[in-house]
Amino acid sequence: MTPVALTIAGSDPSGGAGIQADLKTFHQYGVYGTSVLTLLTVQNTCRVSSVEHLRPDFVLAQLDAVLEDLPPQAAKTGALGTLEIIEAIAERAAQFTFPLVVDPVMISKHGAPLIHEDARTTLARKLLPHATLVTPNVHEAMALSGLEFRGMDSLHEAAKAIAGLGPRAVLVKGGHLVEEASDVLYMENRFQIFSAKRIATSHTHGTGCTYSAAITAELAKGAELIRAVEAAKRYITRAIETNPALGHGYGPVNHMAPI
Repeated sequence: MTPVALTIAGSDPSGGAGIQADLKTFHQYGVYGTSVLTLLTVQNTCRVSSVEHLRPDFVLAQLDAVLEDLPPQAAKTGALGTLEIIEAIAERAAQFTFPLVVDPVMISKHGAPLIHEDARTTLARKLLPHATLVTPNVHEAMALSGLEFRGMDSLHEAAKAIAGLGPRAVLVKGGHLVEEASDVLYMENRFQIFSAKRIATSHTHGTGCTYSAAITAELAKGAELIRAVEAAKRYITRAIETNPALGHGYGPVNHMAPI
């Protein structure tokens, strides 16, 4: 039986991030992808011009339609946008019987906010407790934990603090650091580091979406969480390294990279 994975996220018409990146990644992993749209953006590799949020009831109608007919083996969330949408998804997530990966998308590669300020607390208190894994980047980890970044030790501190909000595991992505691209996984009171060489390129649009989608695809195929993160880390590294150099700004990664 073909595994099914679900993404609940926003749309990127340039195809590098959001729903589009997630579905490309699912396909590359041999997983059937389903999707629920939360918001629409007007963007390309150079800028985000506009963001429009969908009605929470319409978001839930999409979700219920998928769950009724094509129940996934794993799901992920990306940009959710508003407090009301987060509350709606959190209410459904409390009933999920499959792993949920929460990518707490707060800001675009271009600096455009993708979540309302008043929604951050709701995300932390209502959605994270239902997550199997939360995958914040450094900026998001500091925002969720309330800590200030002071080097690699801050990633460990933030991961532990976010785990206190209720998710089973936390993966703080260190790709924004100047040093080696190291990520910190905190699970079952233990830390594990996933490192890769830093690749000198500006073509990193959608890395967070693609990384979390790869983890979700692995979970949908039945992988244990640590193995899923290991495999996804290798995939996103290859995807960045072999990027197609498209666009005039922050170009997309290569979603056709080998898994």
